[in-house]
Amino acid sequence: MEPTTASTPSAAASFSIEKVRAAFPALEREVNGRPVAYLDSGASSQRVLASIKAVDGYERRHHSNVHRGSHTLSAEATEAYEGARATVADHVGAADGREVVFVRNATEAINLVARAWGDANVGAGDRILLTEMEHHSNIVPWQQLAERVGAEIDWAPIDDDGLLEMGAFAALLERGPKLVALAHVSNVLGTENPVAEISRLAHAAGALVLCDGAQGAPKLPLDVAELGVDFYALTGHKLYGPTGIGALWTRLELLREMPPFLGGGSMIRKVTRTGTSYAEPPARFEAGTPAIAQAIGMASALGWLDGLGMEAVREHERQITDYALERVAEIPGLTVFGPPRGPERIGPVSFEIEGIHAHDVSEILDRHGVAVRAGHHCAQILMDRLGVSATARASFGVYTTPAEIDRLVDGLEDARRVFGLTDS
Repeated sequence: MEPTTASTPSAAASFSIEKVRAAFPALEREVNGRPVAYLDSGASSQRVLASIKAVDGYERRHHSNVHRGSHTLSAEATEAYEGARATVADHVGAADGREVVFVRNATEAINLVARAWGDANVGAGDRILLTEMEHHSNIVPWQQLAERVGAEIDWAPIDDDGLLEMGAFAALLERGPKLVALAHVSNVLGTENPVAEISRLAHAAGALVLCDGAQGAPKLPLDVAELGVDFYALTGHKLYGPTGIGALWTRLELLREMPPFLGGGSMIRKVTRTGTSYAEPPARFEAGTPAIAQAIGMASALGWLDGLGMEAVREHERQITDYALERVAEIPGLTVFGPPRGPERIGPVSFEIEGIHAHDVSEILDRHGVAVRAGHHCAQILMDRLGVSATARASFGVYTTPAEIDRLVDGLEDARRVFGLTDS
């Protein structure tokens, strides 16, 4: 089926899907004799060529440790590494590059906050407010903190459309949480949370706000000042860059108050027999030799994204999401989880087909060269709320086309035939 004109993504004029796809070597692959339709970007996006080349160039010509050497290669490596920090700061709208701490991924960023800020500021009887749609990375560190210090966790509920129940959320704020932690975009539902409004309400109630931007950062224009958050976590491998690198943005005054998360080289000012004094942020939180190549690769991917224009990226992803929701609705017995088409919906489409397990759906789609994810998506509390053990999930990127959505639908129809759910 050909998409209608109204449903076909057509972002800003500068956004050429042909040029975008040409920037991703992996999309030239075939899987089971068919061109790959990669609909698993929510788990890990493909790597853009600009990032691959940046890492290769560093490894070939500039590799050295950073901050420690006075020779040319060390100076070049340091310049590239700190340049990467400046790129990340610009991308998120940070007021100061020192507000960006490099970590391995968004998970480590959240753990850093739970340890360095949480241990110092959350105590027995204090409350932490989470939502039912959170990824395990934004649940487990807070559960561990609560266990360490005797704090309590409250859960903001979602409605049947997968939207945060704002009345219930406001009521839970009256219990005086120290922290509100929530996803920018749900990795299962595709819900885009009203982060700026939540930040305003949370701050009025005396809470700080941590935003898990793993899914939001690849899709949405970012300005941490406009969002009003206190902590923002992102990860490179969902931003068309390398694995093993991410970033935590935090206001500089908060970073200066936080003790280190890890100890070792680079994060110190002076070490004596009787004690250690610590470096200023962000070095205080980057113990040991950092992931230099990966930071450079992530920054190159962000630079490439910024060259497309994040407004155009958002428009493309919204229209692809709308088209996917329109097409999968044609499949009998298929249930989609999350908000309907509209401004609060962007990104992954999670679904189940009556009579077919999600893992079987994924396996049959792979025969068609269509890559999707199946399972609980590290969101078991959300799965319990939805009343399912697993879903299949198609998640999109800047390179996703309507034709790939059509191939997804063809594969789903084949899955129904395989399981005897059609008349033909």
